[in-house]
Amino acid sequence: MHRPTSLSGIIRTMGERLRQVSAIIERHPTIPPEAVIKEDLLRTGLAFTPAALQLAAQFKAKAYFIFSFDLVPLAEMGQQEHWKAPEEIWMEGGDWGFRRTIVSVRLNPHSPYVVDVADDRAFLRLDATPICEIRFPPVPEYYNRTLASGKRVIEIAPTIEWGYLIYLTVFRICQYFGDKEECQFCDINENYRQQVKEGRPYTGVKSIDEILEALQIIADTDTVSHAYTLTGGSITTKLKNQTEVEFYAQYAAAIEARFPGRWIGKMVAQALPKAEAQLYKDAGVQIYHPNYEVWDAALFDWICPGKARYVGREEWIRRILDAADIFGPSHVIPNMVAGIEMAQPQGFTEVETAIRSTGEGLEFFMSRGISPRFTTWCPEPLTKLGRLNPQGAPLEYHVRLLETWRDTHARHGLPTPPGYGEPGIGRAVFSVSSFMDVLAPQAEPVAPVAY
Repeated sequence: MHRPTSLSGIIRTMGERLRQVSAIIERHPTIPPEAVIKEDLLRTGLAFTPAALQLAAQFKAKAYFIFSFDLVPLAEMGQQEHWKAPEEIWMEGGDWGFRRTIVSVRLNPHSPYVVDVADDRAFLRLDATPICEIRFPPVPEYYNRTLASGKRVIEIAPTIEWGYLIYLTVFRICQYFGDKEECQFCDINENYRQQVKEGRPYTGVKSIDEILEALQIIADTDTVSHAYTLTGGSITTKLKNQTEVEFYAQYAAAIEARFPGRWIGKMVAQALPKAEAQLYKDAGVQIYHPNYEVWDAALFDWICPGKARYVGREEWIRRILDAADIFGPSHVIPNMVAGIEMAQPQGFTEVETAIRSTGEGLEFFMSRGISPRFTTWCPEPLTKLGRLNPQGAPLEYHVRLLETWRDTHARHGLPTPPGYGEPGIGRAVFSVSSFMDVLAPQAEPVAPVAY
């Protein structure tokens, strides 16, 4: 489809919100318009018409694999969206000629972005203006399978990123409890409570045996998945008489013993002392995500009080650098939550100062060969920051951050982060931020399955 060189013809038909988004697209010509819309969807959420929900219910369902990633509680979803909505959407076409772009579904019945249906085809609209066509993810064969226990594979080993990544949340609760310990943006504990209340099968601690059984089904039936993530809540004392590293490492060791080299193994856990991080490497983990969340020192202490109390910011940074000696710098990828720098009442009030702060953190890590990545902040209402900041951070901030991340990454000549699939717009599958979409493509894409 022809890609317009000017937005002037489109703007004449737009409502105010779409006009604002289009102005940002024009101000940032090096960021693909697909990525701008993707970021706005991730920060604003997505609504569905009844017809769209009816169609989406035939496809791969949202699994709530760790957090809610919704902008309203489940109890306030009048159409039972949380049982019918898809895990992700695929945007393409439209007046901007979108190339295939994968976006995680974050439900918000009040969003200005609405998925609708016409002539049995789904499309996205904003301010009543159609933006692009929408596809839903196909149901993989293994989602129809059950384990010997009767549990479904979707509950034990769901896949995201259009099937690329198996997400293994083996402990669904975090031992950072309460307002004085929980990360202020994180709803892992509240999400567990609301899912159980809604009657969704939601295993608190998944056994190694059921993980291996589910992975065997996937290995026997699937060729799309290429990586798995092992994760769960932080363990500050012990779980089943094991420390955090003992608990999580046993899963990696069991997976790698049963399926050596089948998938890229990734671990999302706390930043651990060097000797303990080595145990993850010894268990077969290839990529380590000691998530750092926010760069500014004062904001780290406010937003991540448990991490500040049990480890501390400077020690967390030191452990990230030590991990680079074990896994290699390119295989240590701490996540930052894009946008929480601007959370009030203590965050930055100006986009420029927020970008300057996070850019400093990117420079610090990338100058040492470590490439942090982002999850675009979803202001979930059951979190402190979500309640105080229901609008999240401005779209302008997210677009500026993509530019800063891309340019810092290029300036240091760093490789594409491993374990995320193809880079580049039209190729990337990472769905909870656009950092992979804005990288230059490096190879011919492998087309994902689409219905």
